[in-house]
Amino acid sequence: MEAESLHINANAKVNLSLQVGEPLENGMHPIVSKMAQIAFFDDLYVTKIDGYALSRYAILWHEDAPRKEEIDWRIQDDLAVRAHVALEEEVGRQLPIQLKIEKRIPIGSGLGGGSSDAASLLRAVTTLYELDVNVHTIAQSLGSDVPFFLQGGNSLVQGTGEEITPMQSELQHLVLIIPDYSCPTAEVYKAFDRLKKPEPGCVNELKDAACDVRPKLRIDIEMLKNLLQQEIEISGSGSTMYTICDNAQYANELARKVKHETSLHAIATQTCSTR
Repeated sequence: MEAESLHINANAKVNLSLQVGEPLENGMHPIVSKMAQIAFFDDLYVTKIDGYALSRYAILWHEDAPRKEEIDWRIQDDLAVRAHVALEEEVGRQLPIQLKIEKRIPIGSGLGGGSSDAASLLRAVTTLYELDVNVHTIAQSLGSDVPFFLQGGNSLVQGTGEEITPMQSELQHLVLIIPDYSCPTAEVYKAFDRLKKPEPGCVNELKDAACDVRPKLRIDIEMLKNLLQQEIEISGSGSTMYTICDNAQYANELARKVKHETSLHAIATQTCSTR
């Protein structure tokens, strides 16, 4: 019998707004953020294999990934693999799969690639094995963005990622601008705690902290503001920048301009409300 397989698009996200509170006793920062999934994604191929076989995992860069870097983490440490192991522990038995992830979403980019992969893996395996299990608890244990990706679409996310309120929002066109450097999330939050509180009305309260960790980010933001005559924001803790556009044609024009006149990667995309 032919193996059962699923191909899933694990969409990235952008933070359309992000407010950050003081750290809690556990060290995590509560947030209030409007998040939207976008039409830029990793490809996950998940196949159910023989019940006595060992699971096999492969993670590689898609040929059209904007920024390829060494995949130097242990396979057991990948968030999607950890999601699979956690699901097996939850149901108390092995759920053998063959998993291939072709990544486009850069590491340390503020786009939630690892979290999206993990949420997509949980959905795929529960579907392939027809499991009746609450994966939201597993999602929360894996990371603050994973529950959002389980739900998908556009949401107001609060607390440490566990409070998710779906939001109706219009389609938005945007340009992602991806530099060749990353912003380590933990370092950005440490800088946030060290720096003065952001000005009221700031779209993303981690922006100054990310620029403190990666000074080149501040230079690139100012350069892009002058080049595009547009407001430039960052997603999450960086390093991805983005600008909102009125329509798809204008987004494509700006993406071409960035690619032709800078050394940065640029992708015209849009928000999406489907999983």
